[in-house]
This record gives sequence, structure tokens and C-alpha cells, in this order.
Amino acid sequence: MRLPLLGLVLILTGCALGPEYQRPATNLPEQWSVSEADSRMQHEEWQDWWQKYQDPNLNRLVVLALEDNLDLRLQLARIREARARLGFTQADKLPSISTQADAAREHQASDMTTADRSTLNNQFAVTGMLNYELDLWGRLAREQEAAQALLEQSHFVHHALELNVIADLVATYFDLRNAENQRRITEATIESREETLRLEQLRYQAGQSDELSLRQAESELQSARAQYPVQRERIRVLEGALAVLTGMSPAELMDTLSYGDTHLEAIRLPKVVPALMPAELLQRRPDIRAVEAVLMAANASIGVAEANRFPRFNLSALLSSSSLDAADLFTSGAAGWGLSAGLVGPLIDFGRNRSLVASAEAQAEQAEIQYLSSVQLAFNEVRDALVIYQTSAERTTAIRLQEEAYQRTLQLAEIRYREGLIGFIEVLDAQRVLMSVQQAHSEAIRNELIASATLFKTLGGGWEG
Repeated sequence: MRLPLLGLVLILTGCALGPEYQRPATNLPEQWSVSEADSRMQHEEWQDWWQKYQDPNLNRLVVLALEDNLDLRLQLARIREARARLGFTQADKLPSISTQADAAREHQASDMTTADRSTLNNQFAVTGMLNYELDLWGRLAREQEAAQALLEQSHFVHHALELNVIADLVATYFDLRNAENQRRITEATIESREETLRLEQLRYQAGQSDELSLRQAESELQSARAQYPVQRERIRVLEGALAVLTGMSPAELMDTLSYGDTHLEAIRLPKVVPALMPAELLQRRPDIRAVEAVLMAANASIGVAEANRFPRFNLSALLSSSSLDAADLFTSGAAGWGLSAGLVGPLIDFGRNRSLVASAEAQAEQAEIQYLSSVQLAFNEVRDALVIYQTSAERTTAIRLQEEAYQRTLQLAEIRYREGLIGFIEVLDAQRVLMSVQQAHSEAIRNELIASATLFKTLGGGWEG
């Protein structure tokens, strides 16, 4: 009879209640409608995707952020917490062994003994106890499964947060370089308009120009000067944002910060972006993997709730040694032992456990809907990023050609003005338009760089899943 009973116990401990996890079905496209990807660029080549811009100052900032960003450090602490919870559920599946030692000294009055005088009694005991729950319905296994999924979720959240921090840092860095470039354009414009005003003052004094032209030249100069403080403010704000992203201390934040002297035009735009089939996105995006891990944990929690509706079977063993003299402990005459088995479970709970199962199922349904929503959002982000990446390049090319045309327009306007063929207001208009186009060109370069970084981010960055 012992062998069949042992086999039955093994079969029961191997079963687990609750549904087995299956990834929800999603209707994925076979390929992207707009694609700038290059199949030659393998995943290994875009592991450190920010290095594709070939800017050592940017690379240094990313390294600082990965080491010191406070949000990333916080998430690492959460990973350690999730790992500890997993260890707790793993330990629950193993027997627990505890020990207890007692020493007592008792005085009994003479009226309580058969002797004529009171007595003093000593008693010493050492007890070892073993408790073990047979996981008949897979409750402990499902708890471990849920804890494992939540640990994976914390890792994926860390990867997603890391990707967001790097993408935010890269975009902020490009914003800073654009702001610096805008300031240089304004400085050059101020210098040019100062020279224009100086020449107009000479012409006015010589009677070759009227006061209106002089005041217009002065007005344009002051207009350019008015933009300069705003641009300096913008640069300082972006420097502070970069400092926060890199995890600098308050004292470092208050110091004068230096991010190198890279010019916006010197930043290399990646020639290609990695090819990625739509189905691969579910594995490459850490935020999707994190949401799926939550769904896996919720699915396992259904099994835990269902197992709680059935009895728990516990085995206990006790081994003890007790005597009236400490020297007699652990002798054969002092030894004692005991074995017990217990079955405890709900009999009438008025639907409590049934409600817990229904609650777990509802939470799993919510997690599935959240997963499908995350997939939908991710694909829309990739679609938008591909379109913006393509159109931003076209816009940069168009504005560059526009700038070249307006530079030539200004040159011709100045020549015709010196020859007396046009008025001074035409020259001022050409200067004003050229400054606006130069600033728009700088913005277009910045937008194209950020569009490439956004595309890398939406495709899952460079982390290895």
C-alpha cells in the first residue's frame, strides 16, 4: 500500500490549479508601411545606439546617467525587493526547521509535596521541529510563478526606464546644442546689424540717408539684442535639465556646468536604423515585456486563489530531549519524538474564496487589456516615429536650400542698395528673413536628430531582451 500512496502524493503535488499562461493574440502587420530601416544593421550594432552620433560629450553624459540617475537607482532597489520576494516564495516550498531550548527552575511549597519541606526542581529541554506543507493544489508553485513574473517585470521596467532616461538625455542634449547654435546666430546677427547701423549713421551724417532708415536700422539691432537674454536663459535651463538627468548633486547643479563645445552641425546623424519586423517589437520593447510580466503574474494569481478553496495538508515532526539535569540532555533516556499530519481547509466561508477567485480573474482580464493597449500604443509610436524620421530629413534639406537662396538674396540686396536701386527697407527685410531661416534650419537639424533618437527608442533601444 505504501508505494501507491507515495505515487498518489507525488501526482497531487505535481498538479497546479489555474490556467496556464498564453500570450494574448494580437493582429500584427507583416511589415511597416513606412520603413527607413537597413537590414545590414544588426541588433548587436545598435546596442549602444547613442554612440552612432559620434559625439564624445554625449557619450560621457550617458555614462554618467546610467551610473548616477536617481530614478534608475530607485528602480534597482525595487529589483532587489522583487528578488527578495521571489526568494521568500521559493523557501515556502521547502520544509521549515525550527528549534527551541527551555530551562526552568521551580519552587514547590511543602504543602504541595509529600515531603516535609519545600523542594526546588530544575527542568531542561531542547526541541527540534520540522513543518512541511505538501503543495497538493499547486498554490505554492503558483505563488512562486507570480513572484518570478514580478521580478522579471521589475527588470523590464528598469530597462524601459533606462531607455527613457537615455532618450530624454539625448533629446535634451540636442536641444542644448540647438539653443547654443541659436545664440551664435543671434550674436552674428547683432554684429552684422551693429555694422549696418554704423554705416547708416555715416550715411545719415553725410546726407545720403534719411532719419527713417537710421531708426529702422537701430530698431532691427535692438530687436536682435532682445532675443539674446531669452536664449541665454534657455541654455541655462537645458544645462540644469541635463544635470538632473545625469544625477548630479545640488552642489554640482549650482556650479558652472560644462558640456563641451560640440556644434550642432558637427553631430553625425546615423545613416541607417536597424531593421525590425513588427512581430519582433513584442520582444524588443521592454515596456511591453513589463506589462506582459504583470499579466503572467495575474494569471498565476488565479491558481493561487483557486488553490485556497481546497484543504492544505501539513506534515510535522518533532525531536526533543528533556531532563531534570543539564548533564543528562541528549542521552538516550532523555530523547523523545513525534510525528503528525494535519488537514485544514475551508468548510463554509459564505463565498469568500469564490469571490477571491472572481477578483483574481478580473485582475487578469484588466492586465490582458492593459497589455493589448500597450501593444497598440507601441505600434502607433513606431508608425509615427518612422513618418517623422522621414519627413524631418526632407524638411532639413528644403530649409538648407532655402537658407542658401536667402543668403544670395541678401548679397544682391546689399549690392543694389549701394548702387541706389532699392531702398534700405528691402535690405532690412532680407536680413530679417535670413536670420529667421537660419534659426529654422537649426531647428530642423535638431528635429531630425531627435527624430532619429525617438525612432531608436520606439524600436526598443539597444537592450538585449
